[in-house]
Amino acid sequence: MTELGIIEGFFGRPYTWEERAGMVRALGPAGYGFYLYAPKADGFLRKRWREPYPDADLASLADFAALCRATGVRFGAGLSPYELYRDFDAASKQALAVKLDQLVSLGLDDLGVFFDDMRGDLPGLAAAQVEIVHWIAERVPGVRLIACPSYYTDDPVLDRVFGQRPPNYLEDLGAGLDPAIHLMWTGEEVCSLQVTPAHLARVAGRMRRRPFLWDNYPVNDGPRMSRRLHLRAFTGRPATIGDHLAAHGINTASQAVLSRIPALTLLDSYAQGEAYEYAASFRRAARQVLGEDFAALLERNLLALQESGLDGMSDELKGRLRERLAPFDHPAAREIEAWLDGAYAMGAEELQTQ
Repeated sequence: MTELGIIEGFFGRPYTWEERAGMVRALGPAGYGFYLYAPKADGFLRKRWREPYPDADLASLADFAALCRATGVRFGAGLSPYELYRDFDAASKQALAVKLDQLVSLGLDDLGVFFDDMRGDLPGLAAAQVEIVHWIAERVPGVRLIACPSYYTDDPVLDRVFGQRPPNYLEDLGAGLDPAIHLMWTGEEVCSLQVTPAHLARVAGRMRRRPFLWDNYPVNDGPRMSRRLHLRAFTGRPATIGDHLAAHGINTASQAVLSRIPALTLLDSYAQGEAYEYAASFRRAARQVLGEDFAALLERNLLALQESGLDGMSDELKGRLRERLAPFDHPAAREIEAWLDGAYAMGAEELQTQ
């Protein structure tokens, strides 16, 4: 079966350590084999990457890494050395070496080197990133390296937001990188409706390796998606894509417990192949995570929660839903209530600060 994993790679409020532990305990035994810790709000992995982790934060990471190992889940961290490729000088290398030593001390299985969501319209971008990744590889022997390109999909939205990608960027990156280093890809779009074998085969030819799929479902960060709960079962990911992937990681939603529902359906999709029925899979997963009665309530309100969202639901409907959630002593009920209160809603300015 295709290697599946969790990517905590969204903008906004990151999970608590308790939420991460619950995710690993629930999904590890079910078949998810890796956890990549890479919340955009962790500045020590992103815009403040040059600063070493404080001792308390490093201890919390070490405890979580130990939990992953005890559960049979690979622990990884996604380091986004913000715009390091602009000036990879001696001071930068020293700061990077310190951060790598800290991460390796955790018992790191996987290390993501992420160049996503930063300016990329620079000459020699691919060559500079190849140099950085190879420099890192020499200092973390035995750790699986997973690089995320600056342009991780053909979706033109990246060119509009981060500048026009250099010509042949992905081809140059793939040709320059050691074949043992993985390259991430999100599909035809940042948030792809479907992922097909034909598309993956074409991309594999360009990057000279099978893509490591960063699947942006059920993630729901950002000004638009944070207004909705992504709860439906996975669709558009036929089991046959597994032959074209190095691995398949899902960027989970801001709601850690509710994320388990679609996550479980992806396991069904791979295991059942052409026999997979997404509605039935959703019902099974929802019952497993929530129990019979709560799952039924969620299914009855699925259209409002995922399609209408906060902006399309009347105050009356929100009030009725709060009343029906109140009897359920379940963390997922509290997640929905917090979402109804706007606790997860994000503005565009929050994306700029992380």
